[in-house]
Amino acid sequence: MGELIISFANWIWGTPMLVLLMGGGLILLVHSGFVPFRKIGHAIGLLSGKYDDDLAPGQITSFQALSSAIAATVGLGNISGVAIAINMGGPGAIFWMWVSAFVGMATKFYTCSLAIMYRGKDSEGQIQGGPMYVIQEGMGKKWKFLSVIFCGAGVLGLLAIFQANQLTAVLRTVILEPAGLDEGQKTRWIIGITMMILVAIVILGGIKRIAGVASKMVPFMVALYFVTVLIIVFKNLGAVPDMLVKIVTDAFTGEAVAGGAVGAVIITGARRAAFSNEAGIGTAPMVHGASKNNEPIREGLIAMLGPFIDTIVVCTLTALVIMLTGVWKVTDNDGVRLTLAAFDTALPSIGRYLLMIAVLVFALSTMFTYSYYGHKCFGYLFGAKRADYYNYFYLITIVAGAVTSLEVVISLVDGMYAIMAVPTMISTFYLAPKVKAAAKDYFQRMKNA
Repeated sequence: MGELIISFANWIWGTPMLVLLMGGGLILLVHSGFVPFRKIGHAIGLLSGKYDDDLAPGQITSFQALSSAIAATVGLGNISGVAIAINMGGPGAIFWMWVSAFVGMATKFYTCSLAIMYRGKDSEGQIQGGPMYVIQEGMGKKWKFLSVIFCGAGVLGLLAIFQANQLTAVLRTVILEPAGLDEGQKTRWIIGITMMILVAIVILGGIKRIAGVASKMVPFMVALYFVTVLIIVFKNLGAVPDMLVKIVTDAFTGEAVAGGAVGAVIITGARRAAFSNEAGIGTAPMVHGASKNNEPIREGLIAMLGPFIDTIVVCTLTALVIMLTGVWKVTDNDGVRLTLAAFDTALPSIGRYLLMIAVLVFALSTMFTYSYYGHKCFGYLFGAKRADYYNYFYLITIVAGAVTSLEVVISLVDGMYAIMAVPTMISTFYLAPKVKAAAKDYFQRMKNA
């Protein structure tokens, strides 16, 4: 079964996804008139909250929506995902992650604007957003099969198995192995069950508790991770330009990859960027669709900051740490263990503990937010009344993630992400002219205001 999951993920993340996400994002970037570049200042201004409207329909503020979306994306995708990218595709993969992020900003702008424009109601009459409602409300009933495909893949793809797997690896490497307390599989089970209980306490309280916890934890954690990484970068400042040149040159030569295939580097970069910032996958529109906002374009502008913060800033810093310390050349570590080795080399004695705290908070905050996404998909398929059953399934799979191999876990998530991207991108192209018209109207009004 594991082999089948791995080969499916490798097949679908070849040319099909590259054309859909990178090519599709590029078309949207041009179609929008390069909004991500021209309007980034206005987007940052919106986060101050001066345009927030407490009376607008929705459950959380735009800032909380961005915090929750970033909680789901800034995290192990940046810490482990970057390590996996460099491990598989060499430094050049980071360049293609950047390209994916810029076109991803355009994709996020469209998908999250649509999430507010076409909100629907679940079977309990609660206002909801996300690709399944965009398809249903914006494209009509005959396209509903796309909503079902999206939600079916979402129920499996949005499990916290990758986070559980990597958090277990960190706790074992940093705390248990040095203390001689690691007992292999038995330890994995104990960590898995403990995580399950911690996550249960938060997720059984619903989106308001999830958004509340995420908007408190995430800014603090991003700051701590940032400061640690910047210290390491400044310690090796002289070598940074060389590393940046290496990222760019490697992107076109593929020297670091076995066989030197540039195509392999591009695919690795695109695959890890999609996992890291989720642009085009359709997860962020679910949380942005719950935002108290009557202005679709405003929500789209706030949402597009996600890939920028996530991939251009955080992933680049992680990549620099891994490259500056040289650990990627000399180790066979995979995923988060590679980043741990880098922190250990750069900041002996404290680096690994700082990274462990970051991984702990990032993994848990991602687990909280993902449960909300999967809950939404399950509720759409089986009715809002039954959606809470999903939480119990979700909690059990956390234990499964802790005890399964990394390759199978990441391939399952990648494969489901790819399936989710298909309905998301089809609906985005279909309704893109609506977003373009709304954006024209919005910027005109802002100019006259």
